[in-house]
Amino acid sequence: MDAAWIGSVDISISKAFTSRAFDISTADLAANAGPGEQFFGINVSNNGRVMIFAGGVPLRHGGRIVGAVGVSGGSGEQDQAVAEAAAAAL
Repeated sequence: MDAAWIGSVDISISKAFTSRAFDISTADLAANAGPGEQFFGINVSNNGRVMIFAGGVPLRHGGRIVGAVGVSGGSGEQDQAVAEAAAAAL
């Protein structure tokens, strides 16, 4: 994306990894990763590779998770919308 941070490349890859590693969207994981929640601290697991920013979505085909997509470079809402559109296109 034009003018996106270079760091967004690694973030998007980590969002896809996180979404597939836990078979959940990163937005949903984030909702359960705050203080006092069941997944608090998960973002430091897996050598710090777990991202709890919106924009990672599992890819489903035939009722099975077959991969994930990660998007970064916009706002959380924008990243999530693009990731969901990509998943819907599958």
